[in-house]
Amino acid sequence: MHPSSKPVSDRRPLSPPSEVSERATAYLHPGQLFVSAESYAVTTILGSCVAVCLWDQVTRIGGMNHFLLPSFNGEGIASPRFGNIAIKELLDQLAGLGSQKQNLLAKMFGGACVLEAFRQRQHHLGIKNIEMARALLESESIPLVGHDVGGQRGRKLIFHTDDYGIRFRSDHTNLHGRV
Repeated sequence: MHPSSKPVSDRRPLSPPSEVSERATAYLHPGQLFVSAESYAVTTILGSCVAVCLWDQVTRIGGMNHFLLPSFNGEGIASPRFGNIAIKELLDQLAGLGSQKQNLLAKMFGGACVLEAFRQRQHHLGIKNIEMARALLESESIPLVGHDVGGQRGRKLIFHTDDYGIRFRSDHTNLHGRV
């Protein structure tokens, strides 16, 4: 899921984050990704799933994925439901809008163990998702500059594509975290 965006050279002049007053909104479902050169506030809800947010600090283009499982095993259809596919697709779509990998910064969220029955396991699905994302970002030489991962509670995440602002909550109160 991504809106068509204007070429980088046709975008409006960049404004400092404090001048951005209105953003279009989008909701990211599990197994989807969103990339835009325009100003969006993208919301998703995470449990054991992981969201990787990438942002190009030069072009100010941002994107986020929301994957459910760590790796595609080659059987069936490769989709962004799998972390290795979702991150590669996110990189490809960002590049398609003019982003360059050496300018990217990453933040990662999710990977909780929300089901009590699985909390005794050291290597539950959330941990596997986190480990895969970290390894893939490292192999692509993309610095992980912020994260809120693991734990026992889900998270609501709001990502601003234009200024890399991210707000999240990991309980049932108001949004409180900023990474």
